[in-house]
This record gives sequence, structure tokens and C-alpha cells, in this order.
Amino acid sequence: MRKPEIMSPAGYWPQLYAAIEAGADAVYFGLTHFTARAKVGFTRSELPDVMKTLHRRGVKGYVTFNTLVFDHEIRAAANALAEIAAAGADAIIVQDLGIAALAHRIAPDLPIHGSTQMSITSAEGVELAARYGVSRVVLARELSLAEVAAIRARSPIELEIFVHGALCVSYSGQCFSSEAWGGRSANRGQCAQACRLPYEMIVDGEHRPLGAARYLLSPGDLAAIDDMATIARLGVSALKIEGRYKDAEYVAITTNAYRRALDAAWAGLPPDLTGADRLHLEQVYSRGLGPHFLRGTNHQAVVEGRAPRHRGLLMGRVVQVRSDAIIITSEPGREAAPLKPGDGVVFDAADWRSPEEPEEGGRIVAVEPAGDGRLAIRFMKGVINPRRIRAGDLLWRTSDPQTERIARPFVQPAAPVRRQPVRVHVQACAGNALEMRWTLIDQPALSVVVRSEAPLTTAQNRPLDEATLRDQLSRLGDTPYILSELSAVIEGNPFVPVSLLNQLRRQATAQLAELQSQPPALTILNPDQVVDEALAAVEPTTPSATPHLHLLVRSPEQLAAAIALRPDSITLDYLDLEGLKPALAQIRDAGIPARIAAPRVLKPEDERIVRFLRKLQVPLLVRSTGLLELLRDDPTVTLTGDFSLNAANILTADLLLKLGLQRLTPTHDLNAEQIAHLAERIGGSRIEVIAYHHLPVFHTEHCVFCRFLSNGTSYKDCGRPCERHQVALRDTNGREHPVIADVGCRNTVFGAEAQEASKYLDRWRAAGIGHYRLEFVHESAAQVSAISEAFRAYLHNTISAADLGRRLRQWSPQGVTEGSFFVPANYQYIPLL
Repeated sequence: MRKPEIMSPAGYWPQLYAAIEAGADAVYFGLTHFTARAKVGFTRSELPDVMKTLHRRGVKGYVTFNTLVFDHEIRAAANALAEIAAAGADAIIVQDLGIAALAHRIAPDLPIHGSTQMSITSAEGVELAARYGVSRVVLARELSLAEVAAIRARSPIELEIFVHGALCVSYSGQCFSSEAWGGRSANRGQCAQACRLPYEMIVDGEHRPLGAARYLLSPGDLAAIDDMATIARLGVSALKIEGRYKDAEYVAITTNAYRRALDAAWAGLPPDLTGADRLHLEQVYSRGLGPHFLRGTNHQAVVEGRAPRHRGLLMGRVVQVRSDAIIITSEPGREAAPLKPGDGVVFDAADWRSPEEPEEGGRIVAVEPAGDGRLAIRFMKGVINPRRIRAGDLLWRTSDPQTERIARPFVQPAAPVRRQPVRVHVQACAGNALEMRWTLIDQPALSVVVRSEAPLTTAQNRPLDEATLRDQLSRLGDTPYILSELSAVIEGNPFVPVSLLNQLRRQATAQLAELQSQPPALTILNPDQVVDEALAAVEPTTPSATPHLHLLVRSPEQLAAAIALRPDSITLDYLDLEGLKPALAQIRDAGIPARIAAPRVLKPEDERIVRFLRKLQVPLLVRSTGLLELLRDDPTVTLTGDFSLNAANILTADLLLKLGLQRLTPTHDLNAEQIAHLAERIGGSRIEVIAYHHLPVFHTEHCVFCRFLSNGTSYKDCGRPCERHQVALRDTNGREHPVIADVGCRNTVFGAEAQEASKYLDRWRAAGIGHYRLEFVHESAAQVSAISEAFRAYLHNTISAADLGRRLRQWSPQGVTEGSFFVPANYQYIPLL
């Protein structure tokens, strides 16, 4: 078992330097396109210097290429991949399966890491990624350590897990809220953070007050530092710190803390962190730290809901508001980092006022004892409005100058803090040249040899000894090296001037740094030629001549309406597994083809669900790569790939179809024109579009039913409120977004408006698309009937697409939207390349 890497984020140069000095083994960063953090990153022209900087310091550099790639971008992406490989990147981090396969063909020696946006939660998902050249998978953050261990036991490649930083409420790669509400895509690096907005809970049509909890989808931040003893021996290859949007101080403090914690755990020693260290880790950036899913499911812990942003440290609670001071009781455990003048604080009034309103706060100018363990804190006149502060409000310290001072040695070092140990062997023989071999202990293949120009003479007074060698060769000053091991062969009492030792030391360190900075020799094929070959290998099918209508239902009432309509198929997407059997019997008795929608997430313990689905002997709508890998060679099961497989281009679509899918639904990241284009290139008969649905904006491990409608921690003790109540989340615009739990107790939040494609149906039919699916969430039986009849009339050419659109607006009480189908005028523009 190898020691895991500490892997730190870098938005730009300051964070990269901080990560190096604080002890990162690897740094991950993006360029200015094809990256999931579109607002930060290096230019392609800077990349060679970035890699040289990292390699000279013994640090690996992983380039994030973790967005879905569109068809019109494939060639640009291929050329960027070749350039990244040539610059010496140690790996690329990729979301798009088709792009992973393409990268492996362009640079077969370049390691490929599967991003957490691949939504991989099982050993089967890992195996499918490995099939296309992926050598490491970043597992979903919703897995427990026990589940990670189970996957590790069956994984053919390396695994990586997140240990610190922000958590997305949705499974990464399965969030379409930005696409639905902002016209931008989280799978394209443009997350709008809709999970951090306030929502009201609507239960059975009535508003359910939840006190201070307004941010019902905003998780706290992950911190696994107290689990490092277990994690160190888990067998994972890397421990990842989230935060490419964070500043250099955050990178420095988190990297250094996890460096020390891992080193101690690996050595079998107690944690090398003081109480003050832990407080500063929370102070530098935190929405509230916790291990969350790593220790298993506890829905009461993941989302507190008071605030969506950085809070830092809770320092106390207001007990009295005076005109000259605010009196607080101190939070226990803050003795190692007490309140002091210069601290920045904010008053949390979430119990009686929304944090969306301006909050009171500022820099403290004085902290004084006020008796009975209380503190009086004072501000400059006019900084706060005491009338907007009440007894009971919480006091958070959002900024601490001491935390900034602790980070400063890593952020503004006078000399390298992180140094690489070197082994030096010296041969000093009178009559021969002085020779030194300098070797990096952590990379023993890297060594340099330096020699004196003239042979050594015999000393008259002070011959060379090992103490002199050690004294002079350890003076490594502003170099990134430290002398760790020295051996010497000294013969004939040689005389060696100190100036010669210093000269050779400088030569050796310069040569060693230059050697480290050289990019590895990789095989890199012509990217345009590789793209041409990959596209030529796609075998399109013929367009579909006859349109087919498929309905997906989620309740018995919807099912009854669907059966009466007699569509080409009915798909069941039910919460209760056992409820599938009688529903399936009803569909079969009616002589209608049936299909079951499989869960979007399958964890190691969900094998019972797979066994159950197999026993039903019915076609499946496949929503995870793990299930696809499990069933791809099973001739008894007909498979249709759903949107959650994230097919955004022809290469990925072709790859997935060749794994045994009968048809494929493109990702919701594609607009209507891109869907038509994909159908024309791969064959319309193999594309199944969703022409009416509520966009599944969040798919979460976190259960709002359990958190806010029970006192339970999981399905084991929550009382199953999801089976008794209909729930929606109302946003600040008054839209109510339905929430439904699946068989794994995961929640999907659906967009309030129905997304419908009437404006684009003529174009889709002209592209040869023959399969149209309508999906229902909370629609009544009457709505299912009316909406489906309208689509059938259009597909039978008895009404126009415009007439269809008018009918849909009539039958959708919360309105309709083009949503992700909208075609922007400049969607083919590739920015920042």
C-alpha cells in the first residue's frame, strides 16, 4: 500500500505557490476552457511554466479537463489535449467518457483521471471508466468510508476521494439547476449555485415553517481530518482538497493541516494538530465543518440551513445590546483562538430575519470582560446598527488576522518552506577530479553528476573531511533542496577549497532543478488525425420513419391514465420497489410494452435493487454507468440510456451505444439544435428525446423529507414521510419545485415549469428522431391524458407544433419553458481558447 497524495487546488499562481510551500504532493488546476471552474485558471501559453514550476519543486500537476464537450468543440478539445500532454502534465481530469477515450488515443502514456462529475459510486462504474483508458477515478462525495473500502477491494485502478471543502447538494455531474434557471451549465464550468438560495418547504400544498432553516439545499463543508487514521490505510491514492475558487490563505492552511495529519497517521502517531490548528482550519473558510457522508448517512447533520455562505467560527451568542457595546456569552472551546481587536465578525439573526437581508458586522476595536464569563465587544462608531441586533443572535468570526499570519510563511515565504531531500555521494581523491552525485531521494531516477575542472592536490595543512563536506553542501539557502544523506570516499588527503565546494553545489542544484523541469517523453499522435479516425468509426443508423410516443409515470393515477392512452411504451419510475410488480402486471395485461427506470445512483449496498430489477425481466432505462457495465453483456435485458449518462457529443454517444444500448437520451446540457445535429450524425432511430418533463434540477443523497419532516437520520428511523406527503420547494420567485424520493431514498428536485419542445419538434422530426418521451412528476391523471393526447395529435399530423404549444400552456398550471432546449445565437462560440 502506497501513501496517499495530498492534492490541493489552485485557481492561479498565488494558490499554486501556497500549495507547493504548504506540502502538497499534487496540485490540480484548470485552463481557461474545458474546466469545471470557468472563472479561474491558467492560459495554455502559461501551462509549460506551470508544469516546470511544479516539477522543480517535486510536485505533480493535474490539469482539469472536466466538462462535457460539444460536437463543434471536439477538434479544439483534441488539440488542447495534445498541448497539455506536450507541456508535461502528470494527468488530466476528465468528465466526458468520449473525451477520455479520445485523450487515451492521442496520448496513450498520459494518465487520465475520471472526475467526480462522472458520478461514479460503484466498482462497476470504475470498471467502465477503466475500459476507456482512465487510470484513476475520483469517487462521488456521497460515499461513506465503508463504501469506499468496498469499491477499493474490487477496483482495477486507483481511487481518489475528497477530504475537505465545499459539498454540492447534488451528485456532481447530475445537477441541471444552472441549466434550468440560468441558461448556463454546471457540467460546463458555469455553476450558478442555486443550491445556496433560500427555499420554503411546501408540504401537501401548505407552507411548513422551519424556523431559522431557509437554505434547505445548502450543505455544510466537508472536513475529514479527524478520520485520517482510517483514510490513510484505506488504499486510496489521493486525498483531494476542494477549492479552486478559494484564496491562497485557504490553500495554505488546509494543505498544511492535511499534510501534517496524513504524515502522522501514516507513521502511526497521534494527530499533529493543536486545538488552535483546528480552529484556524475552520476559520479560514467554512460553512460549518463535518465528516458528513464519509461517516455514513445522517440527514440531520448535512444541511443546517441557517446561511449559505462562509461563516468562519461561532464565537458566542448575544445576551444584551447596549448603545456602547454588545454583550455576548462565549462559545466553549475557543480559548486557543479567542476574540480580539481586529477580528471581523458578523451577527447571525437567522432566527428572526433572513440572511438575504444585509447583516450587521465589522471589525472589533475592543474586547473586555463583562462579568459572569461574558464579553463586551465594541466597534467604531457607525460600524454597526445596534437596533438590528437582538439577544439570541449568534456571533461569527469571519476574519481573523492571526489566521492570515499563520498562512503568511506559505503565501509569502522568504525562502522555500517545502524542500526536497537529496542524497549526495562525493568522491575526493588526490590526483583526480572532485566528483559529486546528487540524487533526489523521492525520485531516485533523477540524479546529476558534477566534477571539478582540475584534479585535486594533496593538502599541506587541512585535508578535506566529511564534516567540512556536510557543512558546505548543506548550505542550500534559497534552493528547494535539503541535504538528507551524505556519503563520501576521501583518499590521499585531498585539498578542496571551500569555494570549489560552493561552486559545485550551485552547479548541482541548478542542474537538478533543470532536470526536474523537463517534460517526460510521451507518445503524442496527431490530434486532428485521431479525431478523423474516431469520427469515421461512427456508424450512423437510418432515420426513423414512424414517430413513437413513450410515457414515464410516477404514480398509480398517472399509470391508469397512461394505460388508457395506449402509448408505444410506459416507463415506471416508482419510489416503492414492490409497487412495481402490480403496476408492471397492469401494463402487461393491457398489451403495452413496459419499461422500468433504474436509479441514477447505485452504491455497493444497492445490489439488491439490481437483483430485483433483473428478476422483473423487463427493459430498463439505464441512468448510471455502473448499471450499464453490469448489464451490458446480458442478452436478456433491453437497455435504453438516459440523460444522466451525459452523452453530449457523437463520440460519447457512439461509445455508450456500442455498450449495448438500444437507444440513448442525450444530456440535458444540449440545446434543441445540438440534439438534432447529434441525431443526424448518429441516426435518429437511436435517439430518444424527452419532449415534455420537469427538468431534474438536483439529484441528492441528502433527503429533505428525513431532515425536515422527521427527527430520523436515515431511512431506518425516519418513518418514511416521503410515502405520505407531497413536497415542493418554493423559491423567492414563488415557483414551487416538486421533490420526489427514489428507491434509494435519494431526492430529485424538479423544475416547477414544464420544459416542452413544441418549438423544435418539426426540426427534430426532420432530423429523423423517432422516439419521444413525456415524463410526469406531480401531474394529475387529467393532465397526463390531455398532454399526451396533444403530443399524439401532433405526431399524427392532426395539429401543428404551434397548436401543441398552446395546448401545453393551457394544461401546465406553473407554466412552460424552453429551458435547456433554448438555442442561443452564439452557442457554437468557443471562448478563451
